[in-house]
Amino acid sequence: MDIFSVIKLLGGLAMFLYGMEIMGDGLKNLSGSALKSVLGKATQNVVMGVITGMLVTAVIQSSTATIVLTVGLISAGILDLKQAVSIVMGANIGTTITAQIIRLMDIDSSGSMILEFFKPDTLAPVAMVAGIILIMFVKSPKSRTPGEIAIGFGVLFSGLLNMTAAVEPLAESDAFIDLMQRFSDRPILAIGVGLLITVIVQSSSATVGMIQAISVTGAMSFNLIYPLIMGINLGTCVTTAMVCSIGSSKDAKRTGIVHITFNVLGTIFFMVVMSLIKWAGGFPGLWDSVVNSGDIANFQTIFNLVTAVVLVPFSGLLVKISLKIIKPEASDAEDRADLAVPDEKLYQVPAMALDESNKAITHMGEVALKNLKRSCRLVEKYDEGRVNVINENEDNLDMFTDSMDSYLVNLSGYVETEHDNQHINILMQASTNFERVGDHAVNIMEVAQKINAEKLELSEIALKELNIVEQSVLEITEITVEAFRNLDSAKARNIEPLEEVIDDMVVKLKDRHVGRLKNGQCTTATGMAFVDLITNLERVADQCSNIALLIMSHNDSSIIGNYHGYLKELHKGGEATYDAELARRKEQYLKQLNKLM
Repeated sequence: MDIFSVIKLLGGLAMFLYGMEIMGDGLKNLSGSALKSVLGKATQNVVMGVITGMLVTAVIQSSTATIVLTVGLISAGILDLKQAVSIVMGANIGTTITAQIIRLMDIDSSGSMILEFFKPDTLAPVAMVAGIILIMFVKSPKSRTPGEIAIGFGVLFSGLLNMTAAVEPLAESDAFIDLMQRFSDRPILAIGVGLLITVIVQSSSATVGMIQAISVTGAMSFNLIYPLIMGINLGTCVTTAMVCSIGSSKDAKRTGIVHITFNVLGTIFFMVVMSLIKWAGGFPGLWDSVVNSGDIANFQTIFNLVTAVVLVPFSGLLVKISLKIIKPEASDAEDRADLAVPDEKLYQVPAMALDESNKAITHMGEVALKNLKRSCRLVEKYDEGRVNVINENEDNLDMFTDSMDSYLVNLSGYVETEHDNQHINILMQASTNFERVGDHAVNIMEVAQKINAEKLELSEIALKELNIVEQSVLEITEITVEAFRNLDSAKARNIEPLEEVIDDMVVKLKDRHVGRLKNGQCTTATGMAFVDLITNLERVADQCSNIALLIMSHNDSSIIGNYHGYLKELHKGGEATYDAELARRKEQYLKQLNKLM
């Protein structure tokens, strides 16, 4: 094998790995929204979890990616450890689909046009042509991802064909055949080689694909293949260990331990069984037989399937082992902050990361709303314990906003569509607006502290007026949080009419307040406290209006960058839905306020 063959081999390997990367990314992007739903609905039934893990891995062509997503969903609180364990077991089976696809190299068309079409040297260029048409000529956002999948598929098989062509001369190399024989006689060494190559390549599917390409030399026997496959399976554990140990929750780390334990036990079990069969003289024609691409794919599938069947009944024991290694502590419940950004591992599937970010910011809105309710109650009845809770939550809101901004900025490097970039922009602005709702809740709390410290007393009429405004502002905030939860434009349209009524009420109350000051019905200090309260409540409503516009712009691009013009047109009147809601809110709140005069 000369230097040019080596260059061709390395070039083929590079194409193969890059093709896998492109195809895998495309599949993840195409199925991202469905992946979360499928993984999130994995039941307590271990068998269903295994099937789920198998199917998801078969779709995205990477067991490591499935484990990364699983770890991210554990950190987000969507999956528990028991569910994750069953998914990981299934991922080992699903990863074998790549080898079954690669076995297309073994197709003998025998003159059949249909079979000739499915041979890699025909399918690869067809896939690349289809991909380039979808990307460069169709130029639709919806066609880009399928185009990338097709390109990846074509590049993968082109690389595989190059590798196969590069290693074919080795069939006549006595040195290579002797080397393969030495490995065949030393199964432990073969396991080590499989493990090492997988750690370097970081993909069991790619490593198996390389072996399938080398199998065309006719120098690989079953004696060599079965320990190599076991070593490859162990090699994935190293990647899993790194994935699950960096910046993850304890349950995520336990998931990594379960995967490692599962693969190690499976390898030991299979090695014992294979050694016993061989020692007993079973399948005499098998061990020295020459294997091809299909034989390798079949053994990998059988190995992972049998291992899963044998060890699934012991999934509970595997969980206990992980709990023994990473022991739970009494403080674990406190480790999970009330507000937490999604796991960075979800960057692998941007659609899931966006969805989890939306959930996290919705929860942020819920925390801000609770703080607002606590602050309003402080005005009626002061409670120092409630003040401490508000301050603690405000600190969490501030830290969360900073962390969420960083998370979303980093996520922007993984998204590909303009719509997703706009979604990130909406999430960042919404997070800032919800944080400001929390700020205004703190301002109201500080006014309540001043009222308590200076023994100020709001008049009965002022308290009634304040109560009406509070009701309206709490309602608009609740609507905003619920609308943001599902980016519901229909709900969001009901926010602006209520916000306009709140503005009208605040203007009216400030006018009344000036009259009370002139008549000596309240002191300057009390009056200032009252104005501060209603001003902060009005600003909460303003933040809700901002968020409503963000929600609507997510589904209507004409609103983006035209918020002021959109509101100006609405306030002119003439839009039936808006006008009807405005009239209803005036009847509900403004009329009630007018009765207090």
